[in-house]
Amino acid sequence: DDEDGDEGEEGEGEAGAGKKKKKKKKKGGGGGGAVVKTFKLPEQDNSPLLLIANWKARDDHRQCAEFNIPIGEQYPDADYPLGEIQEYVGDNAFRTTSAEKRELERLHTYDYEKIRKAAECHRQTRRYVQSYMRPGMTMTDVVQRLEKKTHELISANGLECGWGFPTGCSLNWVAAHWTPNYGDNTVLQYDDVCKLDFGVQVGGRIVDCAFTVAFNPKYDAIIQASKSGTNAGIKAAGIDARMGEIGGDIQEAIESYEIELNGKTLPIKPVRNLNGHSIGPYQIHGGKSVPIVKGPESEKMEEGEFYAIETFASCGKGYIVEDLECSHYMKVFDAPHTPLRVKSSKALLHCIEQNFGTLAFCRRWLDDLGQTRHLMALKNLVDNDLVQPYPPLCDVKGSYVTQMEHTILLRPTCKEVISRGDDF
Repeated sequence: DDEDGDEGEEGEGEAGAGKKKKKKKKKGGGGGGAVVKTFKLPEQDNSPLLLIANWKARDDHRQCAEFNIPIGEQYPDADYPLGEIQEYVGDNAFRTTSAEKRELERLHTYDYEKIRKAAECHRQTRRYVQSYMRPGMTMTDVVQRLEKKTHELISANGLECGWGFPTGCSLNWVAAHWTPNYGDNTVLQYDDVCKLDFGVQVGGRIVDCAFTVAFNPKYDAIIQASKSGTNAGIKAAGIDARMGEIGGDIQEAIESYEIELNGKTLPIKPVRNLNGHSIGPYQIHGGKSVPIVKGPESEKMEEGEFYAIETFASCGKGYIVEDLECSHYMKVFDAPHTPLRVKSSKALLHCIEQNFGTLAFCRRWLDDLGQTRHLMALKNLVDNDLVQPYPPLCDVKGSYVTQMEHTILLRPTCKEVISRGDDF
């Protein structure tokens, strides 16, 4: 369905003609696109969630109030919405109007369509989640509703499109990589600070985007800190931008905040051993890191790269260690073929390769696939360096960590914040 080039016009013809016309389209010009239904969606009130803005009312939304129309049906001509466009400055300002760079972009249209489709799914899914995520729910219920909606909206199909990685919903001093395993009955509390970090992929192009969910206004400053840090990182990012300098801008933004908790004023600091990262096809951590503190890293960002710009603000040590029960795992991207002696491990590896390839997965998802007694086999795959565990990353107990993250694309002519929405 994604074959059409970049003619993004909605067609005029009758609804019935939509299907027949689809094949003939290609001549350019506005006519002949499939007829698309639009809906009047009221403003979504996100006021229970701190610093998550409302979704604006729209008369022409392609999603209905029940939130069950797949993205592919909403955009049959693959004219998915663009993210926020930020123009290059300084030595790269010429790119905005360069015909050569525009032509280069045209050659990448198909790739851009995939990630924009994933981003639109992410926006609509998080809008849905923001409407129901409230204190008193179990974390398992929160993430399962989210994951089910992602699959429904992206029309999940094996490795072709679906989840990008497990839904992180790390609480309080846990910064990242926590999702409930089955049997964990943790309930979301009014005083919790939850980092909701989930991904959507289409054709291996992963949108990695996260925000903090909190209800108690006392956390305002620390949420604002990671929000400002991420926006500073996005602003500093660009072709030829140096990683260490981007980290410096992020650090400065985060450290300009402080928080008062229990009568004490605490400094807010970036978590110095957590980073943003480049993203490759079917590879969530693509090999380059974007620090969130100033450093000597002189490595540069390059044209055409995808990055997750993510920042973490903490009122604890600002340093994380691995702790707690592991839920996140991922097949090693370039793992060599290793002969396995244990039958159950072979079967589990086959299941992982069929369903996730090199994308991250969690233990709940293995259970859902019928691999209910997988723990020893999984340990065996880890011991054989075929699968890497990603345990929860924790600051000091009793502290709070917040996160915000967007996926950006360094297009030849501009920087596109793919995952930007009304909410953040």
